[in-house]
Amino acid sequence: MARDWGYGMSFADALGEAGAKPAGKRPYFLEPQVERVLAITMAVAQELAVSRQRVDTLERLLTARGLLGDGEIDAFAPDPLAATERAMWSQEYIARILRIVQQENEAAIATSDVASGDVGDQLG
Repeated sequence: MARDWGYGMSFADALGEAGAKPAGKRPYFLEPQVERVLAITMAVAQELAVSRQRVDTLERLLTARGLLGDGEIDAFAPDPLAATERAMWSQEYIARILRIVQQENEAAIATSDVASGDVGDQLG
């Protein structure tokens, strides 16, 4: 079954939105390298927490209804279509996780971005 990537959104659109960023320069409160690693780690932690809750819900529902037995999940092998869909999801997921690196690369290229603090300093 083909996955709808968000209300009719194409895979390319989903990847594009994963890298979306607010206008202006990113403010840093710690060293930029530390913030980069922290942002990536927190994005992974958030994704893992949501996934864990959903998997737990599904396993409990399926077990309660007698539709899932011990070891069935570990023994599952996806068919080619499912494997392709999983690979596409993985690419989008990695793009979301590494969004901060992508945004910093884009900011380095687009030197016209101006932080609101810089504008305030110039006006003051």
